[in-house]
Amino acid sequence: MDIILSNLSDEPIYQQIISQIKAQIMSGQLAQGDALPSMRSLATQLRISVITTKRAYEELEREGFIENFAGKGCYVKSQNTDFLREEAVKVTERLLEKACENAKMCGLSLDEMKEILELVYGGD
Repeated sequence: MDIILSNLSDEPIYQQIISQIKAQIMSGQLAQGDALPSMRSLATQLRISVITTKRAYEELEREGFIENFAGKGCYVKSQNTDFLREEAVKVTERLLEKACENAKMCGLSLDEMKEILELVYGGD
């Protein structure tokens, strides 16, 4: 499991961990039943506090992405693919909202935005 933290990001470190683990689960890099590194091991690997990894794991468990078995560790939970898709759609909508706000500030028309989206998306 690869996690890359950025000190330059506005996003807190625990949130960066959450986002990257979620992305790996949603992409299939981490599958149901896969073991996550222990909180202590991940903290050592990333050179951060165990409290930070604990917070990230607790949030992931609360959101239903992982489950913690006392004495055994944390594992990727069976996922509802419809739920995961809906989560990804929500993220995409938030990002597009920001892009649209920026486009309006720059005076771009809807047609210009559609052209940009087709270019960026790769237009089939």
